[in-house]
Amino acid sequence: MISIGILGCGRIGQVHAASLQRLENARVAAVADAFPEAAEKLAAKTGAQVRSADEIIASPDIDAVVIGTPTDTHFDLIEKSAKAGKAIFCEKPVDMSADRIRDLIKIVDAAGVPFLTGFNRRFDSGFATIRERIAAGEIGDVELVTILSRDPSPPPVAYIKSSGGLFRDMMIHDFDMARFLLGEEIVRVFATGSALVDPAIGEAGDVDTAVAVLTTASGRICQISNSRRATYGYDQRAEVHGSRGLLKANNVPENNVEIASGAGFCAAPAQHFFLERYAGAYLAEMAHFIACLQSGQVPSPGIRDGLAAQVIADAAATSLVTGVPVDLG
Repeated sequence: MISIGILGCGRIGQVHAASLQRLENARVAAVADAFPEAAEKLAAKTGAQVRSADEIIASPDIDAVVIGTPTDTHFDLIEKSAKAGKAIFCEKPVDMSADRIRDLIKIVDAAGVPFLTGFNRRFDSGFATIRERIAAGEIGDVELVTILSRDPSPPPVAYIKSSGGLFRDMMIHDFDMARFLLGEEIVRVFATGSALVDPAIGEAGDVDTAVAVLTTASGRICQISNSRRATYGYDQRAEVHGSRGLLKANNVPENNVEIASGAGFCAAPAQHFFLERYAGAYLAEMAHFIACLQSGQVPSPGIRDGLAAQVIADAAATSLVTGVPVDLG
């Protein structure tokens, strides 16, 4: 039985706690949050103890920590956890600074602790199946990847101001997915964007509608489309074109019932929120983490995957400002 400490009892901490409760070989042993009421509520749901973050990290009865706190707290929590010998599951982004992530890599490597970066979409059944079938050679050589991610509505502007921007907060998932599906590292990034959904987002210095084009050294291309608004639900699709065929994963509808009449064919909208769309992915992600701790397998995606996505996000943000492609060193 793996004993887990949850650091951060907000929405994502609750998601991970719920996943752990469904796993037979893990338990939520302790929880911590800057807001005592949030910690007490999650403790009541899980039967865990409420402790401070430092107490959880120092506790000999805790095997691993799940970090779901605000991004600006990640560095200190990762450093302390690694030095305490705890396995670490950290939500994306690992840190807003690529240089600080590089510092954390040294710390994690020196400690020799398992580390998983929370890019949960790799564990979505559709996207994972595409990757498996690419690896099996079903469509030959990958040539072009297309990723579409559009939220049903934008977050509050207050969140936008502290999020690091669309590329580092939202599209960072797609940057990781691009690496996952392309099977090669990105060497060039071009991005453009506008504030078309909410003028206040533009006034806050961000965009809500954006496109990025990523290129690998061999010439493989990924095109990514993001929007903070989709009137038809949570739009999450991917398509991989190869030398011998095409693989694609479509949206997950609210139900699979379709009506046909003289007016045409009508189906249900896409599921409306990421918690619904990726419920299975969150569970599979946590099951992978726990299985790795038990078997000694290295968790994936790891901290270096967190760094790679952050470097691409930084390049996209630079390209947006300069209007020219950015080559990655």
